Amino acid sequence: MSQKIEDLIPHRAPFLFVDEIISYTTETIVGLKTFTEKDVWLQGSFPELSFVPGTILIEAMAQVGGAGVKLLGVADGVFGLVSLDNVEFFAGVEFKKLVKFVVKNIRLSEKIIKQAGEAFVDDKLVLKGEWLCVKLQ
Repeated sequence: MSQKIEDLIPHRAPFLFVDEIISYTTETIVGLKTFTEKDVWLQGSFPELSFVPGTILIEAMAQVGGAGVKLLGVADGVFGLVSLDNVEFFAGVEFKKLVKFVVKNIRLSEKIIKQAGEAFVDDKLVLKGEWLCVKLQ
């Protein structure tokens, strides 16, 4: 997709965790992120394992969902994450690995966005969960 992520969501470096949205429909949004040496501030979480913190992966997945919703033009304004449900981690994600986020839209409205997603590294499921965002402004 040609539109810059910074034009879609309010997050900025170092807290912007989406490199690219590769597809988006009213049903599914797919985005990519590779955490690199630019994200050195995250490496203190598991320095001996070189894993990206799980909370950051959840945030990245929600950012993919938000950017996709903005591309769809369904909701306008700034939305904030208010709840997480059924979050499960299946493997750690190492730095320099491409993470593919597949987000399903459950409910899209002007004030509420409910989504579920899965994250994959090398086609292996590493994370899944659901979340709810509400309009902040």
